[in-house]
Amino acid sequence: MPSLLERLPSGSRIAVIRLRSLGDCVLTTPALALLKAHRPDLQIGVVVEDRFRAVFEGNPDVDQILAPRIAEIRRWSARLVLNLHGGTRSMILTAASGAGIRAGFEHHRHGFLYSNKTPRAQEILGEERPVHTAEHIASAMFWLGVTRQETPRAKLFAKPGVAKSGDAARISACATGCTSVIHPFASEPGKTWPAERFVEIAKHLETSGPEPVFVAGPEDDVSPFQGFRVLRAAPLAVVKNLMAGAQIFIGNDSGPAHIAAAFGIPVVAIFGSSNPVTWAPWRTEARVLTSPNGIDAIEIAEVVAAIDSLKKVRA
Repeated sequence: MPSLLERLPSGSRIAVIRLRSLGDCVLTTPALALLKAHRPDLQIGVVVEDRFRAVFEGNPDVDQILAPRIAEIRRWSARLVLNLHGGTRSMILTAASGAGIRAGFEHHRHGFLYSNKTPRAQEILGEERPVHTAEHIASAMFWLGVTRQETPRAKLFAKPGVAKSGDAARISACATGCTSVIHPFASEPGKTWPAERFVEIAKHLETSGPEPVFVAGPEDDVSPFQGFRVLRAAPLAVVKNLMAGAQIFIGNDSGPAHIAAAFGIPVVAIFGSSNPVTWAPWRTEARVLTSPNGIDAIEIAEVVAAIDSLKKVRA
């Protein structure tokens, strides 16, 4: 029986629904690269929330970035919709898309709305082991009909000149390799290394180089990091630019760590409650630090040693 991709006429449109989160969006790009390489004639539209739109901007594997609105998806007139999210909103968008082929993982709630259900990644890959998120998403492409192969690194594209003024412009103007990017925040306390320890790491970098720059969201408390450069509430495109030129990234398990990895930047990732097997930096030089006693048990000296070891690799 022909695969789903083999059933699509040349030039067909596909809609890939990828709602939430930053890390998931970044780790979707390897799968899109596999799909485009296998069928370059297909038009790929990614359905994504506006706050994560910049993840896919400039990516040659993406022909259209679509807002998560029914009218916009219907106008795209996709023959195949692949839902990589599985939440209620994404299921509504899938059902209302008008696509003849509606696919998604079989474990998704309300999976009865799919015309075709994707099996578990382990079944597709033929390996009963924990899989990385990038592999999990890529497995859906293999199931569609893409030739089985290694899952590549994530792909992001920086756009020079997006920082026009203020701190963002001053920081982004720094020469390539002159910054260490630190992201001391996470989505929950169990994934957040203590702020005062990140301060000590920044002091270490001030003496050993390169200069530390803290990256923060609009609601993050940056008061512990006064006295250092802080890029706060910057557009995602600006954060991409900063990350693309960094020498090293240090932070908790979070979306910015995956941005750094996508640019091939060495990463020191500090893990707490999340699983490094599933969420470690993908295909970049990295040091993943974890402790059976929780994230607070990871010592400053361990992080310093990880930083210094990555510097030697880059030297």
